[in-house]
Amino acid sequence: MSNHRTNESFSTKHPVWAVVIIELLLLLAVSAAGTYATLKELSSNSPVLISFIPIALVLIIYFTLRQKWGTLGFRSLGSIPRANWVYYAPLVVILVTICFKGFRPVSLSEILFYLGFTLLVAFVEESLYRGLILHTLLGKGVKTAVITSSLLFSVTHVLNALSGQNAAETVLQIVYALLIGAVLALLMVKNRNIIPLILFHFLHNLIQFVGNDNTSSYLAVDVVILVFLAAQVVWLSLSFKKPVIDAPLSRVS
Repeated sequence: MSNHRTNESFSTKHPVWAVVIIELLLLLAVSAAGTYATLKELSSNSPVLISFIPIALVLIIYFTLRQKWGTLGFRSLGSIPRANWVYYAPLVVILVTICFKGFRPVSLSEILFYLGFTLLVAFVEESLYRGLILHTLLGKGVKTAVITSSLLFSVTHVLNALSGQNAAETVLQIVYALLIGAVLALLMVKNRNIIPLILFHFLHNLIQFVGNDNTSSYLAVDVVILVFLAAQVVWLSLSFKKPVIDAPLSRVS
């Protein structure tokens, strides 16, 4: 028994501390990259590139060496029960809805850059929040894991308040991130597959980047999406049956 406890990882023995360390390291990396980019007068996307590229490499190496890919939800889409695909439908509706904001003219080079940039962000953020953090906290209970991972995901977006946007836009973005985080976390617990979440995150950010810059003119669209997301959180929460929701991700092969 004592030998088993000795072999347990730090995240298993101290899940809360593990999550705190992950979040602090992420915030530190992004903040440091932001300071460097400001001093060097680099583009607004530079802090994310400077911090997320090494983070992505570390995650890939860690997942590979520790054989964490399957445990953290990197599985075939065929592993998702056919009946459960309906729970992804609202995400498709959200993607279509944000398209109503329209698009701005973009060059081929911009499109290629945004494809790589948004895929990088989607992989890193989903791997951290719906992968490592959610999985680490499941031992504390599904509610705790979902709520905490969603709150941390929204807190990370507070950094956007330093980029010059006003308070109202920042609050809207935090609430938006909180609800999206909750929906994606619930979908992760339900289907144990992170691939659709990365795909949604990637497409969502890509559409936002190539969309119209004047987002203040489309406040009504954002409010509708927030209501829609809140409804999906309720729908997903009610869809769970206790024997399924309490099963940790690591028990699924």
